[in-house]
Amino acid sequence: MSTTGSAAPAVSTVGLRKSYGDKTVLDGIDLHIPAGSVFALLGPNGAGKTTTVQILSTLIAADGGQAQVAGHDVAGSPDGVRAAIGVTGQFAALDDLLTAEENLLLMADLLRLGKHEGRRRAGELLERFGIADVARNRAATFSGGMRRRLDLAMTLVGDPKVIFLDEPTTGLDPRSRRTMWDTVRALVESGVTVFLTTQYLEEADQLADRIAVLDGGRIVAEGTADELKAQIPGSHVRLRFDTVDEFERAAAAFPGAARDDENLSLRVASDAGMEALRALFDQLDAAGVRAADFSVHTPDLDDVFLALTGDGTDATPLHVKETLR
Repeated sequence: MSTTGSAAPAVSTVGLRKSYGDKTVLDGIDLHIPAGSVFALLGPNGAGKTTTVQILSTLIAADGGQAQVAGHDVAGSPDGVRAAIGVTGQFAALDDLLTAEENLLLMADLLRLGKHEGRRRAGELLERFGIADVARNRAATFSGGMRRRLDLAMTLVGDPKVIFLDEPTTGLDPRSRRTMWDTVRALVESGVTVFLTTQYLEEADQLADRIAVLDGGRIVAEGTADELKAQIPGSHVRLRFDTVDEFERAAAAFPGAARDDENLSLRVASDAGMEALRALFDQLDAAGVRAADFSVHTPDLDDVFLALTGDGTDATPLHVKETLR
């Protein structure tokens, strides 16, 4: 992942709003995404992720607020934005009747790169994405993973500065998904900014420098993966004991712990840091008890997502959302 936190923003928005009739989809979105980084936008279905991408890529107009992409105002200079971006949607936008090479050359023609430059760029991308050996095969014969790679290669024909990936690994098997992750990492290494929307929380955890959670048309949390996880309550240490006597003495030493009498284990709330663990075991020693084994649990992005979005209803305690802002 990139570490360009102090770079000038590649994408920024202030108070971005969008409604369809009586339904407010975006209710004042503020974003600041440094160049050369991966930004992930998470949220349940209907949260407004795709709408955000569509506005930033000039496909639809916002109802209010301001947005800039690659130094261009989205409303005032849409042509400048389009010249600087690439967009890959949830489904590969390929012509199945054309070969992989022909798809890339078609994109080069649409971008008016010229015949020589178009062929050079197509050949380079075929090699880069590992599909040079099937360049003359029709796209209809490609697997899902190969189609996504070709689709992303087409996005890069114009050498964009910012790439919007709207759920790019939907429908891919785990191996193809990890191949796509490697491709995204390589893009960022070359200086490209990636704006990613995804429902795969592991994907955001693996790739993103910063993550925002969108729910009910608003950003309800933003930060690094570790920052978001650290704010969710639930870190604990599970202690297991060999005998009932040890278990009962430990339970007396930790009266607030959750008991599992069947498995002779306790769940003790803890921030799981080294100092907290040392204090916990000191407390066990003082009680004259030794645990047979222990395990540490810290919240993951699944916990963050569920705490913030629930099942589409806003049942999240207000103090959790406010803490994460």
